[in-house]
Amino acid sequence: MMKLKQTYEETRQKRMEENKKRMEELNLTKLSQSLLSKPSPVKKAKPRISRSPVALTPVRRSNRVADKPPVSYKEVPIEPLARPRRSYQRRDLLNRVYASDEVRIYAIHRADQIQSSLGADFPSFVKPMLQSHVTGGFWLGLPVPFCKARLPHYDEMITLEDENGDESETKYLAGKTGLSGGWRGFAIDHDLVDGDALVFQLVSPTKFKVYIVRAYDSDDNEDQENTKDNEVKDNTEDKEDEEKIEENGKVSDATDLNRRYPKRIRASKK
Repeated sequence: MMKLKQTYEETRQKRMEENKKRMEELNLTKLSQSLLSKPSPVKKAKPRISRSPVALTPVRRSNRVADKPPVSYKEVPIEPLARPRRSYQRRDLLNRVYASDEVRIYAIHRADQIQSSLGADFPSFVKPMLQSHVTGGFWLGLPVPFCKARLPHYDEMITLEDENGDESETKYLAGKTGLSGGWRGFAIDHDLVDGDALVFQLVSPTKFKVYIVRAYDSDDNEDQENTKDNEVKDNTEDKEDEEKIEENGKVSDATDLNRRYPKRIRASKK
């Protein structure tokens, strides 16, 4: 063990001496000492250069562009094109109109007459109005066979045009076969109530011509007929009264004559 330690120390000393000789040959010791002692160089401040004032002269331009205003490349944000929403007042639900069966049948009958007069050039159907269509839910379900055969099989905007040519946009839902968005505004604008009947005529793939039959025009007609009957009765009663007065006048004249000339009448009898 002692021998191994001595050999190791000897080889180590030899290696260190060899390294030291090599460093001296390469002058590495002097270089390392110079690096340690040499300070870092101080940075010199650069003198500021005074800028000459810029002459405020107009920029040279071509004669073709000189008279035109300067072009601005600033990006202008595009405002969103928002559609103005209609504001409708809520109806008084206490003043709802509930149509009777007679009024409803009368309106449907008149709507059938209008539908038959339209001809077969454009398909059409009659839709009676209920509370859920006008004042309740504002949803209008259309006939399923008509929708499957005539209307698009996807959601689409459909235009409703009334007799005056005013148009309203409504949202057609193909899955539910009915009109949703926009139907509420159409019902309120046209004062639709329970019992009215509408004739829908499909004049284009996404446009209906709508004919409105008012349910309560029948009451007005009945009132007019009643007033006419009353006028006829009043006229007949007046004529009868006049005839009675004339007859009474003749009788009174005869009695007056008898009272004035009683002797002459008796003499003629002898």
